[in-house]
Amino acid sequence: MSNTEAQFDNAIALCRSIFAAKLKDYGPSWRIMRPRSITDQIFIKANRIRSLEVKGESWVGEGILPEFVAMVNYGIIGLIQLAKGYADAKDMSAEEAMALYDSYMVETRALMLAKNHDYDEAWRLMRVSSYTDLILTKLMRTKEIEDNGGHTVVSEGIDANYMDIINYAVFGIIKLTDGEND
Repeated sequence: MSNTEAQFDNAIALCRSIFAAKLKDYGPSWRIMRPRSITDQIFIKANRIRSLEVKGESWVGEGILPEFVAMVNYGIIGLIQLAKGYADAKDMSAEEAMALYDSYMVETRALMLAKNHDYDEAWRLMRVSSYTDLILTKLMRTKEIEDNGGHTVVSEGIDANYMDIINYAVFGIIKLTDGEND
């Protein structure tokens, strides 16, 4: 296994453990969220990271790392909601939610491996702040697609944007946890 795969898997394990813990606290309460709301929630997290990067300090005591973790988990929630639709109540068990989480994470990881091959690990040469800007760009694109009823002419859909956001956020987690930060 390459270093990237091991680092990616470690970052995913961190995100998954937070997701599982929150499922114990709240259950899959996010099932009521429409995809647009998930996009906005991810936007809030990315915008907070950018704000912290620019200001250089946090007044609420939480740093950038938890926000990248949250974006990964909301990205997976977004993929689930796109596939299953939103519900009016919690309509799945924690076990089903975890199985869907794992399934979408496998798919997202496979996309990362393919792109990482083609781009030759270019993400390692990037700054964490660039991941933030790319995530914000993907979110703006996603909002446009949502405003267009999910239709695109030549571009990838919302699901592909969520997967890219997840992968950029995982790269941010790797950089922050493995001492490769800006």
